[in-house]
Amino acid sequence: MGGWVPESHRAEYGYVVDGAGAVVDEVLLLPMLAPRSFTAEDVIELQGHGGAVCPERVLSACVAAGARLARPGEFSLRAYRNGRLDLTQAEAVQRLIASRTSRAADAALAAARGGLGDEVRALRDALIDVLVEVEARIDFEEELPPLDVPAVSEATSSCARRAREAAATAARGRALEQGIAVALVGRPNTGKSSLLNAWTESERSIVTAMPGTTRDVVEAPLVLADSGVPVRLLDTAGIRDAVSDEVEAIGVARSRDAAGEADAVVMVISAEEGWTDADAGVWESVADGANDVTAVLVVNKTDLRDAAEAAAGVPEAVRARFAAVVGTSALQRQGMPELEAALLAGAAAAATGGGAAWAANARQGEALLRAAGALESLEQSIATDLPLDCWTVDLREAIMTLGEVSGEEVKEEVLDRVFSTFCIGK
Repeated sequence: MGGWVPESHRAEYGYVVDGAGAVVDEVLLLPMLAPRSFTAEDVIELQGHGGAVCPERVLSACVAAGARLARPGEFSLRAYRNGRLDLTQAEAVQRLIASRTSRAADAALAAARGGLGDEVRALRDALIDVLVEVEARIDFEEELPPLDVPAVSEATSSCARRAREAAATAARGRALEQGIAVALVGRPNTGKSSLLNAWTESERSIVTAMPGTTRDVVEAPLVLADSGVPVRLLDTAGIRDAVSDEVEAIGVARSRDAAGEADAVVMVISAEEGWTDADAGVWESVADGANDVTAVLVVNKTDLRDAAEAAAGVPEAVRARFAAVVGTSALQRQGMPELEAALLAGAAAAATGGGAAWAANARQGEALLRAAGALESLEQSIATDLPLDCWTVDLREAIMTLGEVSGEEVKEEVLDRVFSTFCIGK
C-alpha cells in the first residue's frame, strides 16, 4: 500500500487483491491503532461480503501475503496480556459469545464489564492491607503499636464471606450456560411425550396409543418463559416391570438413570386413572435418585378429569416429596405456565437468584472457595492465638488464589487451558 498511513478508526474503501493481481472481494478496511483496540495493539479489520466463498478467498489472500490464522482465543489472550482485560473479563467474552439466552448473555456481559473482577480485586487489596499490617508487626514489633486483632479478624471474616458469596454464583452461571435437566418420568401412556411436544411446541417425541412407544431418552431444549433459564427436557421411556422386549428394558433402565442425573424430576400421572399401583411403583424406583432435586407431580389429561380429584389418591407421604402438584392438558396445551413456575421455584432458582448480576464460572468458583477456606483457616489461627508467621501463610494463600481468578497470579498452563476453549476469532 505504498506510503499509506492509517488513521485510527477511519474506514477506507477498497479491494482485496491476491498475489496474482486478481480482485477477490470489495471491502471496508477499518484501522484501530494501539491502544484503542480490543487487544490494545494495532489492528486492521476487513469487512467484506459474507457467505462461504468471499471470506475464504480474503483469508487465503492474507495468509499468502504473510499473515497467519489466529489460534483459538488468541485475541482475548493478547488483550489479557496487554492489560486490556483481566482474566475474568476475557473468560466472560467467551461465555457471552456462547450464550443461548438473554439472561445468560446479561450475566456474561456484567462479568465482561468487570463486575466479578472488581469484587476479586477489592478482596485481594483488602487482604494485602491486612498482610502489610501483620508483617510489619513481625519485622518491627518494638517500633509499632500492637496489632488490632479484632479489626484483622473482622476483615478476614468479611472477605471469607464475600468470597463464598461470589463462589455461590457459579451455580447460577452453570445453570444459565448448560441449562437445567428436567426428566419426565411415569408409567407408559400417561402422556409424557405429548406433554413434551406441547411444552416445546414441537413434534420431538413420537406419540401413539401403544404403550412403550418411547424406547430411549428424547432430549428437547426449552427456555422457561419470562425467566430466560434454559432447560433440557428429557422424555424418558415409560417405566414398568412387564417390559415387552430387551430394547424396552434398556429404555426403562436409561429412564431411571436420567431421573437420577437430572436437576428436576417431573412425575407424570394420568388424570383419567388417577394414582395407581403402577404409578407408585414408578415413584418408588426413582424416588431415591430424586432425594436432592426438585420433584413435581404432574396430573396430565385434565381435559378428562379434574386434577385435584385425580390426585386425591396420592398417599400423603408421597405427596410430601413433591414441591408442587400441577394439572396439565397436553391436548389443550394447558398448565405449562404453572409447571414452569414450579420449576422456577425449585430447580431453576439457582439461575434466577438475586445478588450480583454477574456469575462466576466453575474455575473461578473453585478458586474462590479455596480462598475462603484459607481465610477460615486464618480465623482459626487467630482464635487459637497462633504466631503471626502462621497468619501470613493463610493470608498469602488467599491472596494468591484470588490472583488466580483475576489473572494476577496465574500459571501459564492455566492460561493455555482457559483460552484453548475459545472460538477462533476471539
